[in-house]
Amino acid sequence: MAGSAGRIEGVGLRLYDPQSRQWSLNYANVNGGTMTTPVIGEFKDGRGEFYSQETFNDRAIFVRFVITKITDDSWRYEQSFSDDGGENWEANWIAVDTLMK
Repeated sequence: MAGSAGRIEGVGLRLYDPQSRQWSLNYANVNGGTMTTPVIGEFKDGRGEFYSQETFNDRAIFVRFVITKITDDSWRYEQSFSDDGGENWEANWIAVDTLMK
């Protein structure tokens, strides 16, 4: 993927747990060699919300990842960080993917 901030190469792995009925979204950057902390959540009414707790700049933060259906062929992905326990969120990554036919 390439954007105004540069190029990112990695792999995403999405796993579904039928017992909890939740998804884990896992990611690995090709330069890092390990998976990041997964965000865990579920889809409701065409919107997926996933959360994790991570460390960023030596501070504990919450991570929220939201997937929203735009059309039958496109989806919006947004990652946000919160350093105040989830009261305020700062989006730091937004992408729109379109299915090519």
